[in-house]
Amino acid sequence: MLGVLCLSLLVVVIDNTVLNVAIPSLIRDLHATNSDIQWIIDAYILVFAGLLLTAGALSDRFGRRRGLVIGLIMFGGASVPAALADSPGQLIAARALMGVGGAFLMPGTLSILTTVFDDEERKKAIAIWSSVLMVGALGGPIVGGLLLQHFWWGSVFLINIPIAAVAVVAAVLIIPESRGPASRPDLVGALLSIIGMTALVWGVICIPRDGWSSPQVRIGFVVAAAAIAGFAFWERHVREPMLPMKLFRDRNFSGASLSIVLLSFSSGGLMLALTQYLQFVLGYGPMKTGVAFIPLIVSVMAFNGIGVVVDKRLGARVALAAGLAVLGAGFGLLAMMSPGDGYPRLVLALVVMGMGSGVAGPAAYGTLLAALPPDRAGVGSAVNDTVQQVGQALSVAILGSVLTAAYSSAMPDDVKGPAHDSIGDALAIAAARGDTALAAAAKDAFVDAMSTTAVAGVFGGLIAAVIAFTVLRPSPRKPSPAADHDRSSESVPGA
Repeated sequence: MLGVLCLSLLVVVIDNTVLNVAIPSLIRDLHATNSDIQWIIDAYILVFAGLLLTAGALSDRFGRRRGLVIGLIMFGGASVPAALADSPGQLIAARALMGVGGAFLMPGTLSILTTVFDDEERKKAIAIWSSVLMVGALGGPIVGGLLLQHFWWGSVFLINIPIAAVAVVAAVLIIPESRGPASRPDLVGALLSIIGMTALVWGVICIPRDGWSSPQVRIGFVVAAAAIAGFAFWERHVREPMLPMKLFRDRNFSGASLSIVLLSFSSGGLMLALTQYLQFVLGYGPMKTGVAFIPLIVSVMAFNGIGVVVDKRLGARVALAAGLAVLGAGFGLLAMMSPGDGYPRLVLALVVMGMGSGVAGPAAYGTLLAALPPDRAGVGSAVNDTVQQVGQALSVAILGSVLTAAYSSAMPDDVKGPAHDSIGDALAIAAARGDTALAAAAKDAFVDAMSTTAVAGVFGGLIAAVIAFTVLRPSPRKPSPAADHDRSSESVPGA
């Protein structure tokens, strides 16, 4: 069953990693602007985050395996129009449909994992689950790079279809159906959650394009605040809530969720910057870009097991805090990069970041999942995915704005026009004119901007480590059967 869950999630991981590698091809072949690229990424996040809680609640009520299968079918099916899109608008629409499938798929995998494995085995399962996902993250860029070298960019979406098909068949044959107790549908709560999360992510992704003071951003945040407040009020008073608010009273649940938000915020936008660094600054092709991330992925896989050991011996609080602190140190190495460092310095930073993520991952997700009641595994897992996606959306929007502003600030004053705001445009103009000085200035400015952006990762990792250590509490240890037998023997005279 764990193998099927990992296979199901591979389709999402491969798609997202392949998409990052394909960005230069989309800019060249679809004539996509920077705004188009951001919407191709954020259209998925917008729909995905908006539907997560509702999809998780529906899975709890009507069947978690059913929700997983529906998500796989929708995600794989939407990959067809994505592969055949001939304009940025069509690709954005297809990515939105894929977000609908992902909203059912993601909480389905976590909720089934929660119900299948007990507290003793869950974190081991999460470590294996995370390691397999790293294999997907490794295989995605490499396979995508091979496809981009020999076929058109749309081929990177076609690899989703066979994986999704195999996962659907395996899920139906292997995974048993599970669901929570039958309850009245919370239609008001579902509507408020969709409006609130969609408006929140909408406001966030409009920040880089329109600015903090724009009407779109202000309206999005106002609607989000009103809808989320209304959702919280409604869930506290309705007889059968979609998401019981008492979950957030558990310090382990809320602390792990907040740590995951900060972790996602620190890494989301920066990984996008690293992909551009490898391709635009170092001149790597799509295939070589995928291979360049191998040290990060191998490091995460190796330290997932170490994270389980640290968690078992010292507790989740120590494992999570230590992992997040090491992750912040990795971002610190990245922040100290200079234009002449190249790939060797990047490898060191990636390895340290992988060490931190590997140690922190099982503790963070295991702690959050352990706090969920079995009948709310679906919607509780959706909360984890929701906060993670909100963190990533904020990261892409805010850190993307910081990256652009820092790049523009680092460019020489005599550079005007598109080259002043985009490294892709600057390199294209430099290639057309044979202007090596402009190309060198653009590459140096981007490295400076990336280093500035990495500082956010340093603070995010350290703040998350402090929160994890101060908020999380050790779970009470369950008495072993041997201990129970000893106590019962002591209470029986003559035993």
